[in-house]
Amino acid sequence: MPHAPQVRHPAVQLAIALAVSASVGAFAHEAGIDPMTTVFWRCFFGAVFLGSWCLAFGYLKRDALKPRNLLLAMLAGAFLAFCWVTLFTAFRITSIATATLVFQSYPFLLVLGGVLVWRDTLSLDEFIWMVLAFGGVALASGALGASHADSGNWLLGTLLAVISAAAYVVTTMITRVIRNQRPEVTMMMQALTGALILALLADFHQALSLRSWGWLVGMGVIHTGVVMVAMYATFPLLPTRVIAIMNFVYPAAVILIDWLAYDRLLSPLQFVGLGFICLATLGMNLKWRILPART
Repeated sequence: MPHAPQVRHPAVQLAIALAVSASVGAFAHEAGIDPMTTVFWRCFFGAVFLGSWCLAFGYLKRDALKPRNLLLAMLAGAFLAFCWVTLFTAFRITSIATATLVFQSYPFLLVLGGVLVWRDTLSLDEFIWMVLAFGGVALASGALGASHADSGNWLLGTLLAVISAAAYVVTTMITRVIRNQRPEVTMMMQALTGALILALLADFHQALSLRSWGWLVGMGVIHTGVVMVAMYATFPLLPTRVIAIMNFVYPAAVILIDWLAYDRLLSPLQFVGLGFICLATLGMNLKWRILPART
């Protein structure tokens, strides 16, 4: 059986994977079709790639596949497909950078999910960091202090980005329950489930150019396949604080791509919001104290 490639420089690999993943919004935009159909093809090509990867490395042996894990992965896949559809729609209504920044509320929604579902404790310091983060999200959304040609649609796009983040929280919480299953198998099942569900909703009658097919195949193979495998391989090798810091590569790369490719730059107020989100994320992950310790 072949062995998966060894990771020599996990921090560098994670940074590259995050930078590449930041281009998914541009791929979706350039494909030029509706979000539902875009996500179907992303899931389809991602499932084909990941299925081939799992077969090549022997991850699909019967004794390694547990029905409970597979069913949980499929349930998570349904929410992941919904997450991508709403996020890609938000890209269209607002901008790629704006929707991405609002989506950065995901880690803090996950903390709230842990409090509600798993009865996790939330310290006062953590609560303050969360308030700062959501204030940053409000500023980063562009809905405050700016005028848009269609403010109603802009607010709808912001709401869809928040819903997308919430759906990803559910995906993550379900995935956390899965035990003793390769992450590549889990991701393959999620992509396959998304493709099966969206096959009922996608528009297969529209004509697609060769260029569009290139973007769609790239999104499935690169973003859903290669990038996810590369990221999963680094997580066990890096401390949480490094992962937390490296994750800022993603929004930074998205902002840069949106600016260079589509000449859309964030407003000063949105940059302030981004700063709040970054500060709160570091504070939460690195356990920075705001209030003095009790004696």
